[in-house]
Amino acid sequence: MTAVTRREWWPDLFEWVEHLPMPAARLGSKSTMFGFRVEDETREDAYVLRAELPGVDPDKDVQVSITDGILTIHAERRERTAAAKRTEFRYGELARAVALPTGADPEHVTAWYADGILEVTVPITKAAQPRTIPVSRS
Repeated sequence: MTAVTRREWWPDLFEWVEHLPMPAARLGSKSTMFGFRVEDETREDAYVLRAELPGVDPDKDVQVSITDGILTIHAERRERTAAAKRTEFRYGELARAVALPTGADPEHVTAWYADGILEVTVPITKAAQPRTIPVSRS
């Protein structure tokens, strides 16, 4: 019998925790949905969100929507991995929602998928400049 080292089981432990179902309250939807990793940045002219979505078909399994200033990505994963003496299935619904910054233009959003990464770009128009409103007496 061989001893199991930390290197052999530690990455699997993180992967297991990462794919636990997210609470329904965080998603505002089905409790069976899972989350996925995202990174985002706000540039001078755009908000860019990149989502890690390996194993999905962007033509059939990915939906990007904006409602009331909230960008939502919904995907369904159907993936099968085969290795020597081992196979593994990963499947389920995935969802993330983020609030867009002030000045985001939901009419000119673009999305691009390559190599398991979905990139969504939302242009930011100049926000209205604050102005002082004079107060008059009655």
